[in-house]
Amino acid sequence: MRFASLISLALLMGCNAPGPHFRAVPATRIAVNGSIFDVRVRRKLAEAIRVSPEYAPRFEPIRYRAGLAMALVSGCSVTPVLGDQAQATGWLDCPGHRQPMVRVDRACRRVSPGGAAVPAYRCLPAESAARSVAQ
Repeated sequence: MRFASLISLALLMGCNAPGPHFRAVPATRIAVNGSIFDVRVRRKLAEAIRVSPEYAPRFEPIRYRAGLAMALVSGCSVTPVLGDQAQATGWLDCPGHRQPMVRVDRACRRVSPGGAAVPAYRCLPAESAARSVAQ
């Protein structure tokens, strides 16, 4: 029983461990539209690991939220976002480069108080943000 407990604990410790490229990089925890991510940025790459429990999420909404989280933490736009529901990696596209696929602009607003442990943002899809700005 003791051995099984140690094995279970060892497996759980690796659930939000960064990939080899991001191992020495400290994480920034951020919440976007209800999903919480640990985001690490290294040079032109960013990694977002989802740490919030969600029942059977599809990758498309998680990809969008992970891209926004990486953009908010890095200050750059994120072009392709690849990965799965738990871990996503994005290429950073800083100002002066080609057109990004995920853009933050005015689509996000902070919804957590200033001293919150995890900053939380509510972000609208690009089409909704454009409509709300036009109104």
